[in-house]
Order: sequence, then C-alpha cells, then structure tokens
Amino acid sequence: MHHIDRAPNQRFRIEQYVPYLRENGVELTFSPLLSKEDDAVFYRPGNLFKKIQIVLRSIRQRRRDLQRASQFDAVLIIREALFIGPPRIERKLRKKGLTVIYDFDDAIWKLDVSRANRWFGFLKFPGKTAAIIRLADKVIAGNEYLADYAKAFNPNVHIIPTTVETRTFLPGKKDASSPVVIGWSGSLTTIKHFRIAVPVLKKLREHYGDRIRFKVIGHAGFSEEELGIRGTAWSSERELEELQEIDIGIMPLPDDEWSKGKCGLKGLVYMSIGIPSVMSPVGVNTQIIRHGENGFLAGTEAEWFEILSLLIESPELRKQIGSSGRQTVVENYSVLANRENYLNILGKSS
Repeated sequence: MHHIDRAPNQRFRIEQYVPYLRENGVELTFSPLLSKEDDAVFYRPGNLFKKIQIVLRSIRQRRRDLQRASQFDAVLIIREALFIGPPRIERKLRKKGLTVIYDFDDAIWKLDVSRANRWFGFLKFPGKTAAIIRLADKVIAGNEYLADYAKAFNPNVHIIPTTVETRTFLPGKKDASSPVVIGWSGSLTTIKHFRIAVPVLKKLREHYGDRIRFKVIGHAGFSEEELGIRGTAWSSERELEELQEIDIGIMPLPDDEWSKGKCGLKGLVYMSIGIPSVMSPVGVNTQIIRHGENGFLAGTEAEWFEILSLLIESPELRKQIGSSGRQTVVENYSVLANRENYLNILGKSS
C-alpha cells in the first residue's frame, strides 16, 4: 500500500500495531495527505505552486473523509487532520458523533516549521494543538513532557512511547576488523541535528584516521567531504541492512523546547539492533538511557569526544552496551510491551 511504511511517526506509532489490532477486532483505514511523490516536493525548498496544489488537494480529501465518516466508530488523528488553518475538520468529526482519539509525538505547538516551508508558517495556527486536545475524547502522548502539556486541556491522557518492532529490528553480525562506523539516521528536516556533531566527528577523524567511518541515512543530498560522508536515501527495503552497518549510533539534539518533545526514536532504533547509542541529555533521552549501562548521554563536545573514543577503542564495550540497550527496548519500548495499551484505547472506542 502506497500510504504505508513512509512517515516515521505513523510507521513507529501505529502501523506496527495493525496486525495485532486486526486480530483483536480493530480495523484501521488510513487516509494520509501526502504520497511518496508529494514528500519529495513538500519537504524541499521551492516548488511553491506544487505545494499549493498539494494543500488544495488535501482539503478536498478531508472533505471526502467527512462525507464517509459515518462508516467508522472512531477517528484517530495523528498530529493534525490538515497542515493549515484551525481544527475545522476535527470539530466537524466531533459534531458527527465520532469518538475522536488524538495522537502526537512532538511539541508541535512550538511551530518548528522546516526551512523548506517557511512560507507556510503564517498559515499555521499556534493554538491548534491545544484546541484538538480539548475536543478529543482520548489523547495519546508520546512522552511525559507532551502528556503534561495535554493534561492542561484534557484529563483523558495516556502515555504510549514511540516503539520499535523488536521482532523485525534485530542485531546484525559485526566484523571487528572493519573500520568502526559512527552513524546517524534521520530525515531532511532533522539533518540540522546531525550537523551539531560534525565538529567533534572531525576531531575524531583527525585522531583515528581510517580506523573510523561515518554514515548518514535518510538524506541522499547530504555530503560532508572532510568526513567522507555521502548521505544514503531512506528506503523501507534496505533500512535494516543500512542500520546494521553502523557500530555506534548518535543522536545529537539542541537543548530547546522542541527537542524536549521528541520521543527518542532515533536512539531506540539503534538500541533495538544492539548497537550502542550516544544521545544528547535532552527530554525523554534522559529517561531511556542509564548512562554507562544501556547507552551514553553526552552534553558537551568534550563528553562526545571521550565517550565516542571509548566506544571506538572497545568492541567489548560496544557489545555490552548494545546488548543492554536492546533489552531496554524489548522491555519498555517495543510493540510487544505496548500493544495492549493501544488495544485498550482504540478497541474501546465505540
């Protein structure tokens, strides 16, 4: 299906649960606004005319969704029903008597509009997230910070972390004789976070030379000649294979309100495949990571350099931390550990 297996928040927050929900009598019908082809236009600079066409088409699609809404018992809204304007669609769904369930996994009320869509910012409504939370019957938040925000507007808030399907995301075989690969996996909109780590990676390259290599997954247009990086496009078919080439996963983040809303997915994916994760000590990362046990937290350039050096030099430490990290994901951040929660919320909607 063309609408499945593309958007990270939808993939990791709901798509993975579809088989289990179906087995238990809950059928989901997806209605995303962007196709794979639209993604290439929408998240890159320029192409204003095409972007306007996409927005107009989206409005028509949501009107059609409203017409067929009575076929369903409930509607699950992920982030928002439309990119622009106030929550008119959400209000109309509510008026039709549907149970409205709202799921969000970012501090989207902070308006982190990507560079590619600065023009779009003025069409956003700052109070929209709060308004949707107010009218929802149930709210699913990806972490405590988001839940605390939601509870100011709605008492029926459930925390379900962003999760990984640990039966699919499995450790690969490691070749100790190869260069140690330090990797980052993300998207066009989050590559700015990878850039935070570039200065320390350059110092590591000066120190370790060809003993290390760097890999960026998710942004084919990214390059950093000095580090020998040419970005690799994300693909569903090769995702696991590409990730398994990494020996150490990094998740640098700025310490701001937007980052506090993040759900740690990047780090959780690294951990799920048994590779050590080094993360900025921001938001939920500090809850996921027990420093030095199942991963590492690095706040300063000196800490990043020291921790990455330790991991580069010790295959045993990489293995030990990676194994402990995977166990954390299986126990707390896996589909198996959270599927009952989703079933309870979605299955008792009618």
